Amino acid sequence: MATQINCHIVVDGDACPVKHEIAVTARRFSVPVIMVSSYDHLIREEEGVTAVQVDRSDQSADLYIANHITRGDVVVTQDYGLAALALAKGCYVISNRGLQYGDNDIELMLDRRHHQAKARRMGKHSKGPKPITADDKIFFQHNLTKILEGLQENDQS
Repeated sequence: MATQINCHIVVDGDACPVKHEIAVTARRFSVPVIMVSSYDHLIREEEGVTAVQVDRSDQSADLYIANHITRGDVVVTQDYGLAALALAKGCYVISNRGLQYGDNDIELMLDRRHHQAKARRMGKHSKGPKPITADDKIFFQHNLTKILEGLQENDQS
């Protein structure tokens, strides 16, 4: 059993396709998980996982997460705005597909999101993200493990 890490994994849970992988990986490192979702999405609590439900307004989950994360937490989200807030608070941020967001690339991602929203307002529609695959889930779990191993090493030094 690994040494416990002093952080939480906080998940933007409404559309998160890797909840199981998060729970399994977190248990290996004895890291508590907080899954935040609206009342429209049922998240079951399990060992090490606390479910927090918020109202169904557009940004309720993001606001809850932004107000409850602390430096060193790991945030799982595909929302670039929430990712930027979490990075500013000193959190580690990883997407549902296993891409770790950093200070160097978040500005570009926010700019891209702005341009895509502008295009949608002008009537241009995109296909949306590809469905997540088993390989995507493995990639996610591998990268989450790398983050937690790094945190574990920092806690022991």
